[in-house]
Amino acid sequence: MYNIFRVSGDFLHLISIFIILTKIIRQRSCYGISLRTQELYSIVFITRYLDLFTNWTGLYNTLFKIFYLASSIYIVYLMRKPYKLTYDHRRDVFRSIFLIIPSVVLALIFTANYHPMEILWTFSIILESVAIFPQIILLQQSGEIENVTANYVVCLGGYRALYILNWVYRLFAEKHYRAWLVWVFGLIQTGIYSDFAYYFVKAYLEGKKLSLPK
Repeated sequence: MYNIFRVSGDFLHLISIFIILTKIIRQRSCYGISLRTQELYSIVFITRYLDLFTNWTGLYNTLFKIFYLASSIYIVYLMRKPYKLTYDHRRDVFRSIFLIIPSVVLALIFTANYHPMEILWTFSIILESVAIFPQIILLQQSGEIENVTANYVVCLGGYRALYILNWVYRLFAEKHYRAWLVWVFGLIQTGIYSDFAYYFVKAYLEGKKLSLPK
């Protein structure tokens, strides 16, 4: 169901991706960006949108699905190939496997049914809730954080916050809407962003460069 919160969240997500792509291409550098987080997002979109050409959900959804898939894979390509020498691998230290394996286990436990597509969708919801974690760890190790990277994370957090409002709206607007899985893991994801947002706002109000406590 489309509403102002869902559409605003989608476009804020879109803006976050454009921010990171613009940074890489204009600066010819991926310094400060976590390759592990970008790879996790690629996995999220691939597993969630395998039904792209088998389950038509309208032009709006289809265009966004294609963009998310293409842009996430393209960002990983840029970081692994043309600009790999600018990638700060020494600080991007959080191992993705520690997020992927628990997400697989939880998906097998909490999936609504054991159809492969349903399991993959559940896995993508769970993994997305923690995919930003390597990026946060990298920023903690970096000291002062570039404005463009901070804006990227803030936009992602805003997208998730708007989606929670979307779920609240749908809870009252749709008689049979119940989606406890996206609620639980959406709140976990929002909690991760909320901590970052606190330091972002604090730095802004104090007129200082953003940095995260280690």
